[in-house]
Amino acid sequence: MSDEGASPREIVLGACRRNNTDSLSEVLKSLAKPEKIADLLNNAKDGVGNHCLHLAASNGSSVAYLSHDPWLTLPPGVQPDHVLDMLLDQEGLEVDPIDRLEKDTPLHKAVRFINDLPPSDWPSASSIVEILVDAGADARIRNKAKLKPVELVDPRNGALRDVLQKAEYSMMVGDDVVVRDGDNDEGPTGSASDSD
Repeated sequence: MSDEGASPREIVLGACRRNNTDSLSEVLKSLAKPEKIADLLNNAKDGVGNHCLHLAASNGSSVAYLSHDPWLTLPPGVQPDHVLDMLLDQEGLEVDPIDRLEKDTPLHKAVRFINDLPPSDWPSASSIVEILVDAGADARIRNKAKLKPVELVDPRNGALRDVLQKAEYSMMVGDDVVVRDGDNDEGPTGSASDSD
């Protein structure tokens, strides 16, 4: 392994920056226990306070976005899978960590990443936000500037704004659901992350 001598924390952070699924898989396998994996992923931060999910979201670590470019040649060690999905598959992963500088969540970072892309790439890159939302990320959290992710969206990107507005609404409705005795319960309520 080219990262010989690097700590598991350093390897995981590097894998998240470069979408290197091989390196991430090696570390996850070496830890074996879900509690140890969750502890590493939830506590690993870079020098400016970005967690693993911040790095993956900031760098577009999404297969749908990466595979959109027909000219893209994946570097050695990078699989046609993505780190973001691998991270979100880990039991006990915190999906809304706050970074130290901007007090951003991974959703904030994903929106900033998408805003920096040409508009022609927005539809495929929006999958990063959709993956985070599907995993239970809270679109209502405000950062240091008191902005929610939806308030960072480029005004021309109506589709992304719609995804985040629907996510906010779903979280609000999920928090307000009250089931009374005798009500006909026709299925689960709340977010998917609540149904362990």
